[in-house]
Amino acid sequence: MSLHDRWVQERKHEHYYKMAKKLNYRSRASFKLVQINEKFGIFREGDSVVDLGASPGGWLQVAKECVGENGKVVGVDLRYIRPMDGVTTIIGDITEDSTMRKLLETVGGKVDVVLSDMAPNIGGHYSTDHARSVDLCMYAVAVCDRTLKKGGKMVVKVFMGDMMDSLVKELESRFVSVKTHSPAASRDTSSEMYIISKGFLASRNVKLKEIAEEREKPEFVPKGGNI
Repeated sequence: MSLHDRWVQERKHEHYYKMAKKLNYRSRASFKLVQINEKFGIFREGDSVVDLGASPGGWLQVAKECVGENGKVVGVDLRYIRPMDGVTTIIGDITEDSTMRKLLETVGGKVDVVLSDMAPNIGGHYSTDHARSVDLCMYAVAVCDRTLKKGGKMVVKVFMGDMMDSLVKELESRFVSVKTHSPAASRDTSSEMYIISKGFLASRNVKLKEIAEEREKPEFVPKGGNI
């Protein structure tokens, strides 16, 4: 048996993988959001939610279950997301203005929660992967600046590294409460961390054209987590 085949077998025997299959969740990552919500109270019935890096849809499922029929859930990803009842999906790169415009049109107003499970394509150089992860977090912040209601919440994934402090400070300038958390469903070997921000200050009136901020487009693409 090849190394890849052994890895596949190990995944299939993993607890959260089995649970995802049993409960018909599209991703083992669903349990990360379930656990974050249980600890921090992210969702309320009737909330409107934007999920960035949403493919294959595990977080969308959890969000929809939590906000109920009267809630609104919109997912964005570069990859196709199989349709699910009560959820709207957008195929696009959130780092591009065209996708941001489409998101704003789809949402049609302000939202209560912004989620981001985006991660860069791993290049194998830890500091570079970390920097790219932080950059994706800042695009999630850009979405908050344009769509999140005052008092709203954000959950964002980041790879741990030396830029964490500066990212947390950036979030603290926008939210009343900022906390880091590693849910039990995260793999022990993972360097990922989730930042939970609550009480959005909505102190910035950001125009769409400002999203680019004249910075160079990163040489990576966002993607969601799979089982």
